[in-house]
Amino acid sequence: MKKIEKRGGTLGVETRAEDEKRTLVGYAAVFDASADIGGWWIERIAPGAFAEAIAGDVRALVDHDAGRVIGRTKSGTLRLSEDSRGLAVEVDVPDTTDGNDLWTLVERGDISGMSFGFAVKHDEWDETGEMPIRTIHKVELYEVSAVAWPAYDDTELGKRSLQEWRDARSSNEENTDPAAASVSRAAQRARLKMDLDLRVRSTR
Repeated sequence: MKKIEKRGGTLGVETRAEDEKRTLVGYAAVFDASADIGGWWIERIAPGAFAEAIAGDVRALVDHDAGRVIGRTKSGTLRLSEDSRGLAVEVDVPDTTDGNDLWTLVERGDISGMSFGFAVKHDEWDETGEMPIRTIHKVELYEVSAVAWPAYDDTELGKRSLQEWRDARSSNEENTDPAAASVSRAAQRARLKMDLDLRVRSTR
């Protein structure tokens, strides 16, 4: 399996029991919410980013551990959907050691978050502000997890993606009219200076 990035949702996970059926429900991702990824960039997930991915064969795990499967879309024990909030998750919890332990931990509030593992298929970067902003438009989804710490980790792949975008931008500038590229860079510096001046004035 490819190296994947992992991100946490912000709306948590909860239990729902009906007719002896135990289901965990929550959100693994929230659309248009700004997340600070290790101080390297701000990340947002655009609506529709999971539209194609949720039709694939996705697993539900405990704490991103591939050896602790608690559901799967292919078997119908994991159901994924996009709504106006984000990536909604429903997992029918199995009568296994991992399933029973997880159910108890969520009921107690010891585990209260959800996360997801993915690879980016299409994103955009904006470096006109103080910190780069990454907007993710399309992902390949591998798994969703119930987690104690819905962390925003595995930043190395994202940093690599940012560097690739910067390299591509530099290459494009070299292949365009030098005067136009110079004007573009001057405009960007002016915007950054204006932002900084505004921040300085607001702190006085």
